[in-house]
Amino acid sequence: MRAKTMTRPKRKGHRALALLCLFCSPVLLAETLAPVDQRIGSEGSLKIDFQRHVLPLLSRAGCNGRDCHGSAQGKGGFQLSLFGYDFDADHKALTKLVEKHGVARADKDNPAASLMLKKPAREVAHKGGKRIEKGGWQYELLLRWIQQGAPAQNRQQRFERLEVAPAEIVFRQSGDTAVLSVVAVWADGTREDVTPLTRFQSNNDGVAAVEATGRVTARGAGDTHVVAFYDNGVAAVPVMQPLPGKSAHAVAATTVDRHIQTKLAKLGITPSKLCSDEEFLRRASIDMTGTLPTPTEVEAFLANTRGDKRARKIDELLQRPAYAAWWANKLCDFTGNNPQQQAELGQELASQWYDWIFRRIRENQPYDKLVADIVLATGRSEGQSYEEYAAEMSAYFRASKPADFTGRPTMPHYWTRRTMTKPEDKALSFAHSFLGIRLQCAQCHKHPFDQWTQQDFKQFTRFFEPVKFDIPPAARETAKQLAAAGSATMNMQSMMMSQDMQAMAMDGRVVPWRELYVEKGNRPELKLHLLGDRELTLRSDEDPREKIMTWMLEKDNPWFARAFVNRVWANYFNRGIVHPPDDFNPANPPSNEALLDHLAQGFVASGYDMKWLHREIVNSHAYQRSWEPNATNAGDERHFSRAVPRRIPAEVVYDSLAQIVAAVGELEEVRENLDRRAVGHLSMRMAGTYAMNIFGKPARATNSDCERSADPSLLQSLFLRNDPIMQGRLDDGGWLRELETRHSSSAQPPRAELEPLIREAWLRVLSRPPRTTEQERALAHFSKAASTAGGMRDLLWALLNTKEFILNH
Repeated sequence: MRAKTMTRPKRKGHRALALLCLFCSPVLLAETLAPVDQRIGSEGSLKIDFQRHVLPLLSRAGCNGRDCHGSAQGKGGFQLSLFGYDFDADHKALTKLVEKHGVARADKDNPAASLMLKKPAREVAHKGGKRIEKGGWQYELLLRWIQQGAPAQNRQQRFERLEVAPAEIVFRQSGDTAVLSVVAVWADGTREDVTPLTRFQSNNDGVAAVEATGRVTARGAGDTHVVAFYDNGVAAVPVMQPLPGKSAHAVAATTVDRHIQTKLAKLGITPSKLCSDEEFLRRASIDMTGTLPTPTEVEAFLANTRGDKRARKIDELLQRPAYAAWWANKLCDFTGNNPQQQAELGQELASQWYDWIFRRIRENQPYDKLVADIVLATGRSEGQSYEEYAAEMSAYFRASKPADFTGRPTMPHYWTRRTMTKPEDKALSFAHSFLGIRLQCAQCHKHPFDQWTQQDFKQFTRFFEPVKFDIPPAARETAKQLAAAGSATMNMQSMMMSQDMQAMAMDGRVVPWRELYVEKGNRPELKLHLLGDRELTLRSDEDPREKIMTWMLEKDNPWFARAFVNRVWANYFNRGIVHPPDDFNPANPPSNEALLDHLAQGFVASGYDMKWLHREIVNSHAYQRSWEPNATNAGDERHFSRAVPRRIPAEVVYDSLAQIVAAVGELEEVRENLDRRAVGHLSMRMAGTYAMNIFGKPARATNSDCERSADPSLLQSLFLRNDPIMQGRLDDGGWLRELETRHSSSAQPPRAELEPLIREAWLRVLSRPPRTTEQERALAHFSKAASTAGGMRDLLWALLNTKEFILNH
């Protein structure tokens, strides 16, 4: 059986063809040509193809790699396209006259004297060293191509897909080997074994190593993928070596668990036991709402004896405003909401952006609808004049009773950032935000580990060319009149708001605004491929974004739903099923394809119900497992056999400090008042502050999920030990002031009074009661403290500086 790659997104017709390739009788398939290294010596009339044979051979030899002639400057005056993405340029580079040598690198008049033979064979000096043997099949292949006139590629041929056999490798022990074979399939039905022309790479040499010939050798227990590269095809083959012995049986409580357990059984991994109720409540509260549970909530949950109390708590957390607040933060991460990237009124626009998303999550608007209202956003509503639009926008910014921006049907600020001025910028951001793919490499050359070519990127970029943020030419005179009516000036070059116009808007007057619009009627009809998919026709009178949105919502779209469910999964497990979560590509396959398919298909079937997705994940045993490893899963972070401790997010750290020291009567208000919380409406005001930066809140300045960091650092430790913010919380906390008032004398309260206070301290900071030994140590400390409040301040400081507080476990 063969592992296949699609060089384009999988569609229904392709899947049927894939099934045919897997299950049909071989006699029904086209004959597979033998490898060219076998035919070169026996077939004197063998035609050498530039695209099928020459360029892949140069890639296999490393000639067009980034450290050789594929670099931006080339090497030794000779440049090839990186990884052979530009057939025409490479053919020209090989066949044009080299003035320094007086001959072409492919010398058709004297083929044996060609530099493209003599240099890699080291017949003449070559800084790249010896790459081929004179007289070997590689040498003979290049020589024969030159002898045949060094023809360019056949423009009619189109590479279809790559098939690799075996489809999966399961080793029994280290040292075992298996050999891969690779078949290229072309659109005309031609099938050719291209194993000797294929590049191979192991994603983890510690598990499996692969030789240039395709021989894979087991190195150690675990799993990885060996990736094959040929032409525009990329195929990944799973390689596993289970741990010795048999894994213990674990109950698959949900469909999620069944898919995970199937993979764990193959690897010989036994999952960890379920976590305690205290651990579950703290973990779920942080992950779902960005909030620590209160002492009262912890006590009630521990006292609850219902068998379904965890499922009921999950439903309760999904109803809280803090759930909408935290996940609005996350969606702002994905979509790049950064106050510094707005040309004017950055904080106000960023807050509107956050609030708009918050409202829709609070109302549980389907994800596809939420995204469509961002993707298809415009400044003006249908039928709205420019004057009416200017009045609407001005109303959102007046100081007295501003209009509610969240009531707008669409949210245009995604498109109005300074980093979205060029079509290329829009294409990169869009691919990252809504598809979870990285197109940066394809701006300049063929993506080294993905299917994207520079042509794919250029065509995708064309969809965004008509999307403008400006004052439309037809409205500019009206805009000047509005500015003049308030005695304000307007820069007609940049169309940006001046300071006096911003002040006018705050004062309640109508001022001109730039708007998001789609330029129509002034461009030719285009025929474009949407990220390598079928050809689409773009008329001059339509919004190209509608084509993209329709395509994303097609049932078999390979990215839209999968990208979102993968990001949500990564929030709960600190690792995506595809990881990094924004790097979907054939060389970075899912660690559990069946699991990702289940979640994506279920999400779509639910009507893109985000709460369905959260329930499906958090109700699983996989999510509820302990962080404590067993003998089989101590090194596992890919297959979700245990919880992996990770630092709590920046916003949660900041808010927790206020919640932990809040007065008893104010604790709920501090927790629920989202206007005063970093995970809530204070989020955009806190962006870029010292506390947020050192604990890893992303600046949202680049198209990368890795901007949000959970890595520990020395600065974080120093912050928790002696930062003024930390000291201020402990000095001014309402609960500590209450203790000062209640226990004003220096006399130590009796044990019966101290024990409940110590218990509450543990519940506030660590969301669990103290153990007996911990309680005794705390009591001993209080016996030496100058005051009860002083002793509690020390105790809270100590608890806040534990790993148990700073880690979500």
